[in-house]
Amino acid sequence: MMFATPKQLRARGIMGMNRRNVDYVAAHNPRHLYPLVDNKLKTKLLAEQAGIAVPKLLGTLRYQHDVKGLHSQLLPHEKFVIKPSKGSGGKGILVIAEREHDIYFKPSEEAISHEALERHVTNILSGLYSLSGSPDIAMIESMIEAHNIFDAYSFEGVPDIRVIIFKGYPVMAMLRLATHASDGKANLHQGAVGVGIDLATGKALHAVQHDRPIYQHPDTQRDFSELQIPDWDKLLPLAAACQEVTGLGYMGVDIVIDKNHGPLILELNARPGLAIQMANGTGIFPRLQQVEALSGEQRTPEQRAQISRELFGQQP
Repeated sequence: MMFATPKQLRARGIMGMNRRNVDYVAAHNPRHLYPLVDNKLKTKLLAEQAGIAVPKLLGTLRYQHDVKGLHSQLLPHEKFVIKPSKGSGGKGILVIAEREHDIYFKPSEEAISHEALERHVTNILSGLYSLSGSPDIAMIESMIEAHNIFDAYSFEGVPDIRVIIFKGYPVMAMLRLATHASDGKANLHQGAVGVGIDLATGKALHAVQHDRPIYQHPDTQRDFSELQIPDWDKLLPLAAACQEVTGLGYMGVDIVIDKNHGPLILELNARPGLAIQMANGTGIFPRLQQVEALSGEQRTPEQRAQISRELFGQQP
């Protein structure tokens, strides 16, 4: 196996962790703003106040004694998602796609008892999945029903689109697709597929799994060359608008496309990872430099999204 040298990586515009942390995360994200994105409940409430579309919040559980009321909270809902407010990397997220009385079923059709659900919520509240291990809040959200176009590209899970935003401009995007290896979660570290997306068109460019190039979904065998993200003209301005909501200069915006409601903001990240560069087959650093070279003129999210499409489109 051939490995690129640091010089070769720099020549391709690949940004490393140190530069990301010092020149972009630390330099453009004031520390006092981190709680706005590290806490998913705060993020959701902020987005709702700004008129930005998000999955519907069905309920919250804040204290251990709230667990005894879980059954009544869930009773009206056949499908839902339970997640930790301060979790990361997809940990602690439980998706329920169906229920029969007090038996719940994951998208994989694995059955879960109500008692097991209560234990999961108890673990969330105790901080098992939170970033710092501190006590957490369990959120209950409506389950996203993925756009039909993804039926052939994702295994037992809802795909999401990660867009890197710098100074309000989208600079790179990738689609994350669940696989059998990732247990139906769109998390690259757990074996999901990352598909680089052309900012101009919303079409797939490259795809990787476990940092290796692939050309078809490992479970469905569908060719990625046929994939194009729906509602791309709505999705990019939605991602760009998150800069005004949070005040962060450099962040990742995770978006899902619901078949009934269109693009919805799932969560925001003040320290987005760098695997997006591998998925796109190109480095992000030159794009960040191009944004820094733009004039400081005030522009709307729609204008910034259009400029990004013109600057960073990769397909002819």
